[in-house]
Amino acid sequence: MASLTHGAVRRLVVSEGQQSDPSFSPTVQVINVRRVGKSGADRFRTILSDGENFIQGMLATQLNHMVEDRQIADNTIVKIRDFMVNPVQNKMVVILLSVDIVNVDYGSKIGNPTEVNPEQARQQARIGAGGGGAPPPMYGNAPQQSRPPQQQQNQYGSGGRVKAESPYSSGGGSNPYGGGNRYGSSSNNAAGSSSAPIARQQVASNGQQITPIANLNLYMNRWTIRARVTSKGGIRTWSNAKGEGCLFSTELLDSSGTDIRATFFKEAVDKFYNMVEVDKVYTFSGGRLKVANMQYNTCKSQCEINFDANAEIHLEDDTGDIQGQLYDFKPIADLEAVEPGQNVDVACVVKSVGEVGHITSKKTGKELTKCELTLADDSNTEVTLTVWGDEASKAAQTFGGNPIVAFRRARVSDFGGRSLSTSMNGSTVINPRIPESDRLRNWWQREGQSGASASRSLSSAGGRNRVIPFEERKPIDAIKSENMGHNPDKPEYLSFKGTFTFLKKDREGGAWYCACSNAGEPCKNRYKVQQTPDGHWQCERCGTTSPTCVRRWIFSATVADETSTTWVSVFNEQAESMFDNRTADDVYNRTMNPDAGMDEDQYNAVFDKANFTDWIFNCKVKQELVGDETRVKASVSSVAPVDYVKESRNLIASIAKMA
Repeated sequence: MASLTHGAVRRLVVSEGQQSDPSFSPTVQVINVRRVGKSGADRFRTILSDGENFIQGMLATQLNHMVEDRQIADNTIVKIRDFMVNPVQNKMVVILLSVDIVNVDYGSKIGNPTEVNPEQARQQARIGAGGGGAPPPMYGNAPQQSRPPQQQQNQYGSGGRVKAESPYSSGGGSNPYGGGNRYGSSSNNAAGSSSAPIARQQVASNGQQITPIANLNLYMNRWTIRARVTSKGGIRTWSNAKGEGCLFSTELLDSSGTDIRATFFKEAVDKFYNMVEVDKVYTFSGGRLKVANMQYNTCKSQCEINFDANAEIHLEDDTGDIQGQLYDFKPIADLEAVEPGQNVDVACVVKSVGEVGHITSKKTGKELTKCELTLADDSNTEVTLTVWGDEASKAAQTFGGNPIVAFRRARVSDFGGRSLSTSMNGSTVINPRIPESDRLRNWWQREGQSGASASRSLSSAGGRNRVIPFEERKPIDAIKSENMGHNPDKPEYLSFKGTFTFLKKDREGGAWYCACSNAGEPCKNRYKVQQTPDGHWQCERCGTTSPTCVRRWIFSATVADETSTTWVSVFNEQAESMFDNRTADDVYNRTMNPDAGMDEDQYNAVFDKANFTDWIFNCKVKQELVGDETRVKASVSSVAPVDYVKESRNLIASIAKMA
């Protein structure tokens, strides 16, 4: 029979609400494991047995992979390294935080365990402690062992009248728990000795015990963390059917290197916003833990914290044990490979500051202030980054003079090729004290400032379509000669100078589709709508019906260069560039609106003007299923007019390299 720790379940029960003891690492059997919770928020419930008793358990989410990888299954034997015991729905549940696998597939249940009775386990523990009525000391000296009456009904369900023993002794043999002192030693200590390392509990200046952020889990009711504030967002307000309020979010980093997102709501905003300062160290307690929303949260912790006015926050001395802001910098040249919508950290030189401008938000109707910065780094690449609000208004003072700047969690966009934008969860640090600052400053003084090395831009001027560097272009026949687009999981990209030779404009109803007029989420004027019998437009995506729609260009065309011809799909933004920024709605109203009269000649003229014009194309080439047939299709992701002077210079330089 495999060796399970005698009395482990009873001892787990009396550990409720106390810190896990590093000297107590019981070996138990997982006699059942099953998935609970909705899809996307899976948890695994277990039943843990020591061969005599069993108790309900739950895996912390960081251990889910052990079930999915079949490391933990029915009858697996594990050694518990770290745990918590909490009441859940009126039952005691052991939260497993860390385990070692002893035997993955033991094959059968050991013994005939019965469910532990928590009250009886506590009573038995008091008997083992000398009947004083107090729970056994978790961190104190060894209790005096006393022998209860020899004839007693067995409390653990094995039947008959047996000699009762203390769950913390083994009938005069060696103590499997290393003595009554949880951190002490004994000559018969089976779990360790006095020479074993002891885990030290971190304590705040006010005496509170500190919980590492990495150890936080949803079943903890009382905890205190000590952390540095690494970022702090502005105050945001909301108003909906449920009411209105305000909030602000921070990110907290502790000495273990784990960070967590914390959000303050309503009264907590008034109480703590001015008190909590970036880069200072505090203790935080009294918050509510919830599962991290990974759509907006990129911190390491799987939890996040909500604070109300009952939170307790105290300023701590900065002893230097918690490092400053954590970064994961990407060279600007690598941003081409980053998917739009992702967040990145960038260390760079601000090469230039644009003019402050204003736009109206389609979602809220409010006026927004913006300013575009041109960033450069020693990958000899530039990119445009947009700052907003007060940061935009003060951009000339803040970013003038070519400072070194660390942007954290800048949002990547495919607008104008590749561009960046500051985000609510990000931060901006001018001349940060990081190794990258010295490297970038030296590069700027030696090469970047004077333009000694060639620099390419991922963003086109004015936020329009990106101009691909001349040396990256390929001819159209590369689609076939290089077998492009045949990877179904990953598209390939092709850049070339070509000419439109045919624009397919005879699509029934016009070379466009009708999209939802909702400019906000989730539609953003993109999803197709259907016309109802009464002439309205119905959107299945957002469930609204509107008297109007937004028309968006979509049509096919043929493009040729000196090597070949290919069909391409053209979409709204690219078509507007081709048609002198004329929208599909504008062309419809002038040429096909029944109320204004039909004008087919004017409609054709729009396409005829664009036909046989030269452009720099950037196309996505991908294998797609058309009906029952697999085809390689090219779609235009950006177009830019040809700058013939620049094109000629590039050709001359290219010829010179061949000499």
